[in-house]
Amino acid sequence: MNILVTGGAGFIGSNLVQYLLNKYPAYKLVNLDKLTYAGNLANLEAAFENPHHMFVRGDIGDAALVQKLFRDHSISAVIHCAAESHVDRSIHGSEDFLRTNVLGTEVLLEAARKANVVKFVQVSTDEVYGSLGPEGKFTEETPLNPSNPYAASKAAGDLLVLAFHRTYGFPAVVTRCSNNYGQFQFPEKLIPLVILRALADKPLPLYGDGQNVRDWIHVYDHCAALDAALHKGAGGSVYVVGSDSQRKNIDVVEAILSHLGKPESLITFVKDRPGHDRRYATDARKIRSELGWQPSFTFEIGLKETVNWYRNHPQWWTPILSGEYRKYYEQMYGNR
Repeated sequence: MNILVTGGAGFIGSNLVQYLLNKYPAYKLVNLDKLTYAGNLANLEAAFENPHHMFVRGDIGDAALVQKLFRDHSISAVIHCAAESHVDRSIHGSEDFLRTNVLGTEVLLEAARKANVVKFVQVSTDEVYGSLGPEGKFTEETPLNPSNPYAASKAAGDLLVLAFHRTYGFPAVVTRCSNNYGQFQFPEKLIPLVILRALADKPLPLYGDGQNVRDWIHVYDHCAALDAALHKGAGGSVYVVGSDSQRKNIDVVEAILSHLGKPESLITFVKDRPGHDRRYATDARKIRSELGWQPSFTFEIGLKETVNWYRNHPQWWTPILSGEYRKYYEQMYGNR
């Protein structure tokens, strides 16, 4: 199988690339990433040693490039991870989110349809459902009710993918996953942000009262779910992915501080962001029963492993905090 992975230098994408290379040594992976601020070639050091991995710097919205990749590499399946994904950034400006998450998705869909791929996996988020009340969980039947521009752009992309299935019989699957954590996550997200600031004994900004609830899943388990969706998912299906590990943000922060031996006095409550969803929780019974997937990490074990990874890999995050990693991109690709 020749697979196009979009956004494969980002957090989830780079973990997925390595997961697939390890599990399917005969597969060829074409990794397309624009290398925006959250894309990092350092995430792919192991993958670059594998002759079945090919990295291409480019924009999923570049129709000519995308079509050429499908032709030149006989792409037979797509896992579409590329996305603008940070809620705070979408609140400050939504244009990039619409361009990538909606229009870029349309470019990929058209190219994939013309190439007669056997599967197109749209990697989405449970945030498209909006905020839950004090009870209940998201299922595949929960109405879409996005609260911010990022979530709205992902919901729009999902609907476009499903419309291609209904209109053309296109073999598309949508996965909607809960909050990921693990190695290589860009330190604007809660868990790596808290880890790195705590290591430096800096204040830890926490929105509102810290009582917002998220369902956390280790990125390895998400990759396993995407693998299942690629090989077993039924065309036109939506699969909610989560590990049933709901935690309040304040509890997550306190657990990180405990692992690091840092005081809770570092926590600083800040003004809440606009439209901040109060609670997420996922019901993953469909993907468990239909595709045989189940998570392998408990949150306690996964969080401890993640804290230790960041603590032991300053060579990865120090260039990010300084901005030096961006210069490496320009050295590698500035004249291409």
